[in-house]
Amino acid sequence: MIMNKDIIINELNKLFNNPKCELKYTNDYELLLSVMLSAQTTDKSVNEVTKDLYSKYNTLSKLDTLTVDEISKYIKKIGLYKTKANNFKQIVSRLMEIGYVPKDRTFLESLPGVGRKTASVVLSELFNEPSFAVDTHVFRTAKRLGITNDKDDVIKTEIKLKKYFNQNEWNRVNSQLVLFGRYVCTSKKPKCDECNLKSICKYYNK
Repeated sequence: MIMNKDIIINELNKLFNNPKCELKYTNDYELLLSVMLSAQTTDKSVNEVTKDLYSKYNTLSKLDTLTVDEISKYIKKIGLYKTKANNFKQIVSRLMEIGYVPKDRTFLESLPGVGRKTASVVLSELFNEPSFAVDTHVFRTAKRLGITNDKDDVIKTEIKLKKYFNQNEWNRVNSQLVLFGRYVCTSKKPKCDECNLKSICKYYNK
């Protein structure tokens, strides 16, 4: 008997055989900063506002010369840009003290604007540490596919996903679910007619 988990993994592998983070970065601190900036906005928008910023200020030392107001001017097209500019400045200052992004969840989550999800993305992407970052896409798709339910919050969702999938699958499936939610199982007008997972989808079968 084919289990729902196998059906999900097989379909995700067909759709996104080589899942990659869609944020554009060239080093560890750019990834961390971009993931922080991506909260409540799209990766595409973050890439647009950081392109010139990272190009002109291409070292931590150069980024550290920017004021909050100067950072704001670069990122003002994304949501919550004033708060994010302040967080950006503080993160750069903290990283200047050590010169790199450490493989340390406690340190990462101590940074302003960096919560569990952001830390998980960084640890997974930079260090291949088994993680499950629950963003809005993962939260939605896990519920629709019956892995979680309406009562589960983000933490409970992460716990259930980690139990549902094998640890060696976490990073890959996590990335695939993000892309699945971004391009197929969208919040509004999901592409159900094109989706081969609709037979097990709670949303479709309501």
